[in-house]
Amino acid sequence: MIRDDDFIQSKDVPGPTKEEIRCLVMCKAQISSEDIVVDVGCGSGGLTVESAQRAKKVIALDKNPEAIELTSKNLIKHGLQRKVELVEGDALNLIENLPSFDVLIIGGSSGDLPLIISRGYQKLKTNGRIVVTSILLETRVEAVETFKKLGMTLEVVEVTVAKGKQMKRGTMMMGRNPITIITALNNKN
Repeated sequence: MIRDDDFIQSKDVPGPTKEEIRCLVMCKAQISSEDIVVDVGCGSGGLTVESAQRAKKVIALDKNPEAIELTSKNLIKHGLQRKVELVEGDALNLIENLPSFDVLIIGGSSGDLPLIISRGYQKLKTNGRIVVTSILLETRVEAVETFKKLGMTLEVVEVTVAKGKQMKRGTMMMGRNPITIITALNNKN
């Protein structure tokens, strides 16, 4: 796992997804060296970079040109730019034109999560996985309802992380946003 401080960051672009969460997402995504991964809402590229360390190929999507640029810088910094195709644009339009893939990671959906999941499901290979990270309660509910409608097997994990900050007198634990990780498996034949 790459440390948070080892990513180039910007106040104008979300991320990177915190180190502990990236670790759990990678565990749930079960990315192999033969997998093609699509990362929707790549932000600063935390999950894109981690996925590229494991996958055959990653396609990272984001509407924000600054996010694409920052992800590119992080890929170059970590020597992974050759394994990733960066695509600027709306995931709803882009997913339909992608080749089939093994893993879909959704970190940002601009309110279109059910449609992104449904369109991604159409491109998902048998035994493929969709992983959604959510900080909003509504996003969690949308993801679970959509996965159930598609008949996917799902798992929901709520994660709360506190990280120690050194103070004069000792270590103060600083809480981070709780994150829900919803993972769904494609069992269709």
